[in-house]
Amino acid sequence: MGIYVEILILYVVLFFSGSAALILGGTAEATAFSATTVLFRIFMYSIPSLALIWYLTFKSWKVEYWIIRPGKKDLLAGLITLPCLLITGFATTFISSYIGGTSAQATLPSPSTVTEWVILGFSLFFAAYLEESFFRFYLLTRRQEMNLNAPSALALSIALFSICHIYEGPWGFLNAVFSSAILGFVFLRYNSLHGVAIAHGFYNIIVYALNSKLEGI
Repeated sequence: MGIYVEILILYVVLFFSGSAALILGGTAEATAFSATTVLFRIFMYSIPSLALIWYLTFKSWKVEYWIIRPGKKDLLAGLITLPCLLITGFATTFISSYIGGTSAQATLPSPSTVTEWVILGFSLFFAAYLEESFFRFYLLTRRQEMNLNAPSALALSIALFSICHIYEGPWGFLNAVFSSAILGFVFLRYNSLHGVAIAHGFYNIIVYALNSKLEGI
């Protein structure tokens, strides 16, 4: 029971509270990219949150330390994951453009300098690592402590991840379901945290860059 209390606290504090604020307060529209704000979020939220999740995960003796050791498995997992995420994301966007009901994402300002783009890139990678560390690494490697088999743990991971993206609207939620299934399946297949996290980070950057380009047209 204790592991479920721990999961609930981490989930609400680190992920769901921010999503709930967007749902209740609407999507905020920033007027300009702020490198200071992004750096502050990296050092005051992303890094401490990542450290907490890793500490709690490694505190469990059932965790296999070799899962986070970089290797060929990460390269293979990343090469498989990134195209699948892009196909899923573009397919969801394409279908939603015909059926109706676009994703209700916040309008994000575009960086104007190379330095700002680098800072943004680091921010998006930290965000990806944080999500993968909790929704895949933390939840799926501790499934025995939760008395769950792999499919049940994967279903829990998909559900929690998708709920965090419900503020993006029905299509954003659906994309999160499929994306989480891909990320979870690849993680279980290859035991690769770095592969799925890096692929997730590149996906975030590509989507951000494309949205910025489209908004500028």
